[in-house]
Amino acid sequence: QVQLVESGGGLVQTGDSLRLSCTASGRASGDNAMAWFRQAPGKEREFVAAFRWSNDNTYYADSVKGRFTVSRDRAKNTMTLQMNSLKPEDTAVYYCAAGRPILSALRLSSVYHYWGQGTQVTVSS
Repeated sequence: QVQLVESGGGLVQTGDSLRLSCTASGRASGDNAMAWFRQAPGKEREFVAAFRWSNDNTYYADSVKGRFTVSRDRAKNTMTLQMNSLKPEDTAVYYCAAGRPILSALRLSSVYHYWGQGTQVTVSS
């Protein structure tokens, strides 16, 4: 069983930065990726970024490309999301997820079977 715990959310102003962390208590056999999703009030959960262990590649939603950076610390079993130049539209609950998606399904929330509890990010204008 894998448990994911997010931290680092908060209230910031437009243009500020935040750093989110996701610490995994273990790794399920076969899991090959971790990802960040977010969900704003009244909206569906959407893909933000992912890190694939098999090739150390990173993947981003177009809306955050160039502003967000996802990375992984193998020793600490932690994935980090560095968010820069934050905008009010980045306001959401951010979730960490782990699973074994094939590359073409990396951005689909349904393929991840482990989720954290979420951390709130609020960006004021």
